[in-house]
Amino acid sequence: MHLHKYEKIWLIFGIASLIIFLAILGYGAFWKGTHPQSHGETINPNHVDQNESFQEEHLGLNKIGDKRYVVNILASTFNYDLGKDKDGNPVKQIRVPKGSNVLFQVTTKDVVHGFNAAGTNVNMIVEPGYISSYETVLNKPGVYTIVCNEYCGVGHHMMYATLEVYE
Repeated sequence: MHLHKYEKIWLIFGIASLIIFLAILGYGAFWKGTHPQSHGETINPNHVDQNESFQEEHLGLNKIGDKRYVVNILASTFNYDLGKDKDGNPVKQIRVPKGSNVLFQVTTKDVVHGFNAAGTNVNMIVEPGYISSYETVLNKPGVYTIVCNEYCGVGHHMMYATLEVYE
């Protein structure tokens, strides 16, 4: 079988591209440990409030140790529920000291939402029936906006909160 010069060039380019793609994928999966979440915790979306982490008194920021925190968030129709303050007003801000190890746990009752703390490495898809978790160390002080990056309806643009990392 005779291949034209340009066919050989494109064939070599295609095979080389495939090898490079598979090498990058292998590097991310095996060396860096990047993999899809396979041990997701399930939850009944109709009874989220029966799970201890998502009861009203446990929503929002919870200190579990020295510079160790758990943030439980219930995403719902155009809102991130972070609990209530002493006066009964909804909390819209999370404040943690620089260098804190923070575990974000987020779930929803209604539709697929996103959870992205813009400017950090925190980015999750929040699905009904699952608890999405992401643990990170927040080393860079600043104020970060938490946004829903999955379209969830007409009030999608109103779904935000604030994460403040202070010195």
